[in-house]
Amino acid sequence: MEKISTTNAPAAIGPYSQGMILGNMVFSSGQIPVVPATGEVAGDTIAKQAEQSCKNVAAVLEAAGSSMEKVVKTTCFLADMGDFQVFNGVYEKYFVSKPARSCVAVKTLPKGVLCEIEAIAYI
Repeated sequence: MEKISTTNAPAAIGPYSQGMILGNMVFSSGQIPVVPATGEVAGDTIAKQAEQSCKNVAAVLEAAGSSMEKVVKTTCFLADMGDFQVFNGVYEKYFVSKPARSCVAVKTLPKGVLCEIEAIAYI
């Protein structure tokens, strides 16, 4: 196993890595909409936050030698299922291969954000 570490995605805020490589697969940790350069949450709308979460997932995958086109499975967490349609509009711009997905509503997310995305991809 190999840990993924990149300054192009937010640093882990707990005892975990940004992702792990095992064989020819990469497993990203959940990416919240934090701007890596500032540590601040990207905006206060689901559209802005979903955009940043997608960018953060892409950065982790790229650091592992993979890409968004190689994602086979995502898990998405929303603070409000009422944001589902807008979230999907942003999500489909990034996950063009239409990977398998689970999307669930959760009570709260770190830093009070509106969404979080994790991905599994091949290298």
